[in-house]
Amino acid sequence: MPESTFTIRVDDHLKEAFTEAARVSDRTGAQLIRDFMREYVQAAREKAEYEEWFKAKVEAGLKAIQEGRILSNAEVHERSRLRRERLLAAHEARA
Repeated sequence: MPESTFTIRVDDHLKEAFTEAARVSDRTGAQLIRDFMREYVQAAREKAEYEEWFKAKVEAGLKAIQEGRILSNAEVHERSRLRRERLLAAHEARA
């Protein structure tokens, strides 16, 4: 894979502290910066994927509301109560 040079300016004290911290970790500053860049790119990718997933879920929810596919609070509580009863009965049957 081709490589590129990435030049940045940092305060001398920060560079010295970073170089020392890298040395203590038995790494070079360049190795750590590459690691940080990979981690940042991965985190940005995951964030974008999550935001896309979340947006799709919100749009699906809004569409369901527009189509009248919703439950009242009482219906949700009743379904939850019935589910709890089924789960408890299944658990007791196994015991």
